[in-house]
Amino acid sequence: LTKMREAAFRISELGKEHNCLVIVSGSDSSDQYEKYLDNGTDFVITGEGEITLSELIKSIDAGADNIEHIDGIIFRRNGITVRTKKREILHNLDTLPFPAWDLVDMDRYKNIWINQHGYFSLNIATTRGCPFKCNWCAKPIYGTRYNSRSPGNAADELEMLIKKFDVSYFWFCDDIFGLKPGWIKEFRDIVKQRGLKFRFKIQSRVDLLLKEDTIEALYESGADTVWIGAESGSQKILDAMDKGTTVEQIYEATQKLKKKGIKTAFFIQLGYLGETKEDIHQTITMIKDLLPDDIGISVSYPLPGTRFYDIVKNDLKIKTNWTDSNDLAMMFHSTYSPDYYRKLHHLIHGIYRYNKGVKVMKSFITNPLNQNFSTLKAALSSFYYLPWVFIDYIRLWIIRIEL
Repeated sequence: LTKMREAAFRISELGKEHNCLVIVSGSDSSDQYEKYLDNGTDFVITGEGEITLSELIKSIDAGADNIEHIDGIIFRRNGITVRTKKREILHNLDTLPFPAWDLVDMDRYKNIWINQHGYFSLNIATTRGCPFKCNWCAKPIYGTRYNSRSPGNAADELEMLIKKFDVSYFWFCDDIFGLKPGWIKEFRDIVKQRGLKFRFKIQSRVDLLLKEDTIEALYESGADTVWIGAESGSQKILDAMDKGTTVEQIYEATQKLKKKGIKTAFFIQLGYLGETKEDIHQTITMIKDLLPDDIGISVSYPLPGTRFYDIVKNDLKIKTNWTDSNDLAMMFHSTYSPDYYRKLHHLIHGIYRYNKGVKVMKSFITNPLNQNFSTLKAALSSFYYLPWVFIDYIRLWIIRIEL
């Protein structure tokens, strides 16, 4: 996002104004390192940063002139960009210390969370990398190798955070939680053995959720929500993405999660190459059939280093980055216009929320005594979203594309 890049540039500028050495690490700086160096960044770290940063700082503190021996850095010497050898990935993540939680103003952070959401949550990562080959997904930091902390090591940090900060909820921000065979079951056993009580949210794949008794183990561990990369209700589009999953698996995994009382949430991607009205209909039908607890809808975004980017790079327009997460610009020539996909994005949200409201309304009518004000409010929302949906259909018709 250009907004975040500009923010990073401004932070760098402020650092230079105070005579600081500026070191940057991240996906965008790895892909666009020349832009960061032009902005005054002294060093860009590529790949995993912990060991590289430690070696770099020690060399600088020692006054060493020769830093070309440090893997994983990009810098300029006499106006020439120097890129050192790629840093080898770290396989044993248990060797890393826990994050410096003591440097966080936790009371302030906690109060903000509670005021905004009514509960307190912290983020924790247990894995790095993703071995799957979705052709639109970029992996500039960890690559396709998948490494994880041991279940015991992850539980140690969770236990410390629960006891020290009274945390009751965690967002496991792994690309894929518990991919290794047996990891989730071992994690479940350790959590139960230690008597740890917390709820959590993860990201996963439907094919992995259907293996062994993964869903049961997640339920027993305290899983609250599983975000699924559903992407599309069209098998044709999933295959074109090299997703490696099926629409049938999306249905089966969602239904099994719901039976265990685990919330499901879908990532949906519109506008992939070759998408037709029929593919869009299939996606809308899937959402209406399964009614996940939440949805996140985006449009296809070509990221450098992906096969998808290579396919469309000659078609990219002047704009190659979104300004912010609500931009939703189509940066390549897709089936329909950017305006169409923005309206479609709004329409699908309306369809989803209308159908959620109708479902609650039916429950309210059949069993009114077991409802509360929140369910009444949700039921009445269907009346609000119905005209929203109607207006969006009209808008799509105006641009002469029937859905």
